[in-house]
Amino acid sequence: MEGPLTQVREAETRSVSLPVEQRSDTIVGYAAVFGGEADIGGSFREVIAPGAFTETLKTADVRAYFDHDRGRVLGRSKAGTLRLKEDAKGLAVEIDLPDTSDGRDVRALLERGDIDGMSFGFVVTHDEWDETSNPPMRTIHTVSLREVSVVSEPAYGDTSIALRSLDAKREMTKAERAEHNRLKAEARIAERKAAAEQKFRRIG
Repeated sequence: MEGPLTQVREAETRSVSLPVEQRSDTIVGYAAVFGGEADIGGSFREVIAPGAFTETLKTADVRAYFDHDRGRVLGRSKAGTLRLKEDAKGLAVEIDLPDTSDGRDVRALLERGDIDGMSFGFVVTHDEWDETSNPPMRTIHTVSLREVSVVSEPAYGDTSIALRSLDAKREMTKAERAEHNRLKAEARIAERKAAAEQKFRRIG
């Protein structure tokens, strides 16, 4: 007796766009935003439900590409050069751009404003369809995330991409250094006070 038929899910991609902030060195943005409708080729509408990435982010080793080209790697979650997080807004992405021709190209294109979108490649593991509307509405509840990409022609209008400046990182480093120096100074003062008190007690 044959078992039930299993539906084979094909890999899909979706892209989105938001205004770009001109910075440098680390790409920051959203590859997917919850609740935003997308028109998929006029055939159906689609929305991504909150929590769609919760399970996949626990185990997925995701790569970041330029325009979904597997030969143009920009980062990888396993290496720590790609960081992904699901928050209340959607799938937040951070990519440390490599010092490669592709990394430099992406940086230059973002600074010029030629590209401003992000995309994600996925396999749907749970979705629901509302066939009563025209066109039908698809709600994606969970996915298996395969990759994220910086793209030139996004489909959704709600994602964002920007470049975080190294200056901000340096400022953080300065602030941390200042705090470290302050604590060291306080420790030295405390040591001097303790030494002076100890010396005074010996004299007395």
